[in-house]
Amino acid sequence: MNKLGKDKLVAYIIVALGAVIMLAPFYFMFVFSSHSNTGILSVPPPITFGEYLVDNFNALLDFLPYFWHNLGLSLYVAIIVTILNLLFCSLAGYAFAMFDFKFKNVLFVAIMATMLLPPFLGMIPTAMIMSTIGWMNSSKALIVPAACGAMGIFMMRQFISSSIPKELVEAARMDGCGEFKIYYRVIVPLIKPAFGTLGLITFIGTWNNFMGPLVVMNDMKMFTVPLALRALQGTGQVPWGAVSIGAAIAVLPLLFLFILASRRLIDGLTAGAVKG
Repeated sequence: MNKLGKDKLVAYIIVALGAVIMLAPFYFMFVFSSHSNTGILSVPPPITFGEYLVDNFNALLDFLPYFWHNLGLSLYVAIIVTILNLLFCSLAGYAFAMFDFKFKNVLFVAIMATMLLPPFLGMIPTAMIMSTIGWMNSSKALIVPAACGAMGIFMMRQFISSSIPKELVEAARMDGCGEFKIYYRVIVPLIKPAFGTLGLITFIGTWNNFMGPLVVMNDMKMFTVPLALRALQGTGQVPWGAVSIGAAIAVLPLLFLFILASRRLIDGLTAGAVKG
C-alpha cells in the first residue's frame, strides 16, 4: 500500500471513529428506552435492546398525560417559526443586499450586535411583556419573539449579495416588475440552498428550545417536548426508561428532517465557497 492509500485509510478510520462517537448517544437512547431503571443504571450499561419498551411507553403517558399534545405543540411552533424566519429574514436580507437607504449600515450593525447578547438577558423582559399583553401559556409567546432572527438576516444578506448580481434585479425593474414580484420571481428561486440551511437550523433550534417555554409556559398542557421531558425528571425517582423513549420519539422528526434536507444544508453551507 502506497503512502496515499495509507493516508486515505487513516482518514477513513478517523471519520469512522468520529461517527461512532457522535452516534453512540442516539443508539444508547433507543436502547435505554427498552430497559427498566435497574438495567439502565447497572454497570456496565446494557448495549442490546430489552423487553420493557411497552412498559416504558405506558409509563411515559402516565407521567405525561399531555405528551402527544406537547409533541404537536412543538411541531406547530417549530413549523410556524421556521416559515416566518424564512419569509422575514429573506425579505430583510434582500433589502440589505440590494437597496441603498439612509442608516443602512448602522441598522445592519445594530441587528448584528444583538447576536452578542446572551439569550438569558431577555428572559425577565420577555416574561413581563408576555404577561402584560396576556400571552402567557400561549403559542404566540413562542412564535412572535422568534419570528425573525439576526443570524437569519445575516445569512440571507450574505447569500443574496454574493450569489445574485444587482444587474439581474435592475433588469427586472426595467421590465416593470415591482419589488415583491422581483423577490418572488427572481430572488426566491435563487436562494433555495440558503432557505434549506436556514430552515433546518431554525427548526432544530426551535424544536430544542428550552429556556423560551420555561419562561412563558406554566401549564403542563402547553409545555413543549423539551420542557415536558424535563418535568418528567422531577417526578421523584426518575423513570429513565420513560425519559429515554420520550427523547427517542422527540428526536425522530429531527432525524427525518435532516435526512430530507441534508443535501440542501450542504449546498447552502458550501455555496460561494468555490467560484465558477
